[in-house]
Amino acid sequence: MMDTRDCACGQTTVRDEAAQWFVRLQEPVVDVEVRRRFQAWLDEHSQHRHEFEVLQGLWSAADLVPTARLRALCETPPALKKRRPVLRYAVAASVLAVALGLGLFSGLNQPVPYTAEFSTALNERRHVALPDGSVVDLDSRSRIQVRFEKGQRNVELSEGEAMFSVEHDTSRPFVVAAGSGKVTVTGTRFDVRRGASETRVVVEQGTVKVQGRDAVDSEFINLTAGLGTHVDARGNVAAAYAVNSAEMTAWRSGKLVFNNASLAEVAEQASRYREKPLKVGNAAVGNLRLTSVFKSDNTDALLKALPSILPVAVRTLGDGSQEIISK
Repeated sequence: MMDTRDCACGQTTVRDEAAQWFVRLQEPVVDVEVRRRFQAWLDEHSQHRHEFEVLQGLWSAADLVPTARLRALCETPPALKKRRPVLRYAVAASVLAVALGLGLFSGLNQPVPYTAEFSTALNERRHVALPDGSVVDLDSRSRIQVRFEKGQRNVELSEGEAMFSVEHDTSRPFVVAAGSGKVTVTGTRFDVRRGASETRVVVEQGTVKVQGRDAVDSEFINLTAGLGTHVDARGNVAAAYAVNSAEMTAWRSGKLVFNNASLAEVAEQASRYREKPLKVGNAAVGNLRLTSVFKSDNTDALLKALPSILPVAVRTLGDGSQEIISK
C-alpha cells in the first residue's frame, strides 16, 4: 500500500519566503540566476505572488509615514551595521509594523483564495496538509477538489473516502459536499465515504452538521463523537446512530473491518482496492451479512474466505471482474 504526503504552502512560511526574496531583490545588483529562481518561485503558486505583492505595497507605503518616525523605527544597533541584508530586512519589517500601526493594508491577514485537487490511485493512500492547517487523509481511488474563499472553506469529495481533521475557524465554516449530502463544521475530525447510492458520515471528534445537498439551513442532523449517519440519493439524512469509528476508519491502517455488513456493501468497498469491480449476483446474495477483518491490499484473501463463511461462490466474468453468487 502506497502512502504519500502533500503539504500545501502554509501562509506563515510563504510570508517568510516572500520577505527573504524581497530583501534579496533590494541588493544594488541582482544576477540573472537569482532573478530566474525568484520568477520560478513566484510562478509556483498564486499565494507566493500575493504575499510578495503585499510586501511591495507595504514598502511603497513608506512614503505615507513621517520621516522622523520611520528613521526611529529603522535605527539599527551597532552590532548589525555590517550586516546589510539584516538591515534591509529590518527596514522592511519596520515599514510593515508602521503600516499596520496606521491601519494600512488591513487586509494583510485575510485568507488568500486557494484551489487545488488531490487524488489517489489504486491501493494508494495520501496525506494532504491544507493551507489553513487542516489535514485530509485520502483512501484508495479517492478524489477531492478544494476551494477556500474569504468566508468559507469548501471541499468536494467526488469519489472514494476521506478523513478530515479540520482546523477550528468559526469565521470560515468547512463544508464537505459528497454526492447528495453535505457536512458543515468549524473544527473537528470526521470521515466521509461516497458510495454509489449513499454518502456515509462518521464522527471521531467534535460536532458536525449533516444535511442533504440542497436542503435549507434548518434541515440537518447533528452528529457528535461516536455517531454516524448516511444520506441517500435523494438527499434524505438518516437519524443519527451509534458507530464504532475506529472500525469504520480502519482503512487508514490498511484494514477492512466488516461488522454485520451486507455483502453488497462489502463488494462496493472491496472494489475500491481491486483492478476490476466486485459484484453480487442478486439482491438475496447482496443482503447476506458478513463480520470479518481483511487487509485492504489483499482482497483476494476475502474472496477465498467467503465460500467458507457464507453459502456463496465466486466466479470470474468475461471482462475479468468477479461476482459473488449463491452456491
